[in-house]
Amino acid sequence: MTPQVLVLQHVPWEKPGRILTNLEDLGLDYQILNIVDEKKPDLPSFDEVAGVVIMGGPMGAADYDRHPGLKAEAKLARAAVAVNKPVLGVCLGHQIIATALGAKLHRGEAPEIGFGPIKRVDQHDYFSMWDKQIDVLHWHNDVVGLPESAQLLARSNATKVQAFRAGSALGLQFHLEVTASLLEEWLAEPSMVKDLKAAGGSKSQLREDFERCNPLLEPFAEQVFSGFAVRCRNYAQGLAKAEEEKAPKDPVIS
Repeated sequence: MTPQVLVLQHVPWEKPGRILTNLEDLGLDYQILNIVDEKKPDLPSFDEVAGVVIMGGPMGAADYDRHPGLKAEAKLARAAVAVNKPVLGVCLGHQIIATALGAKLHRGEAPEIGFGPIKRVDQHDYFSMWDKQIDVLHWHNDVVGLPESAQLLARSNATKVQAFRAGSALGLQFHLEVTASLLEEWLAEPSMVKDLKAAGGSKSQLREDFERCNPLLEPFAEQVFSGFAVRCRNYAQGLAKAEEEKAPKDPVIS
């Protein structure tokens, strides 16, 4: 079987967006699953997974009682990092990876929703092209600490860990994946609009901010997600080569 990237989605509107575009650009196969409420989810064979993407969602990363599939996601993230398989987490996914690697999860002082600046803390090839500060789209209540031995990449005034690298895993608390069309899907979802209004925002303001910030966010997203896609492709090639070497060779007839 062709190695594929496994994308774990938690709610219909929090889609992979730009992440999928970059996987498709490299011809990578992928599968999108929602296992959040399954105690024993039917996942593809771990050996056939070339990378893992864990998307956002309104649930808490440790809410295993109401969403038992989150435990399987944490276990998968931990197993992937252990064998250097590429992992990408966005918002809830970022928190799932961090807690799976031992970081603490807690409620932020206030929701961080809408566009606002993050500051680069450390240089990494994922984050090499942008200046010290850039406005990104935030949409979260919970925050996480930094996993042990992880590299902190970015922070904001309200959230100390906005991005980190831990081995083969990249966690992003913010939403680089959102395109203009995906933003409209968010703004058609009543629960998202309720969050936005509760945080003092409005649809019109969010649309204006997206238009203003997107010219800088597009190349930044391209760098981050194409970097992840390349890592998945390299891992897939490694899996295919290992499979080839295991295959029985035809006898040589002299």
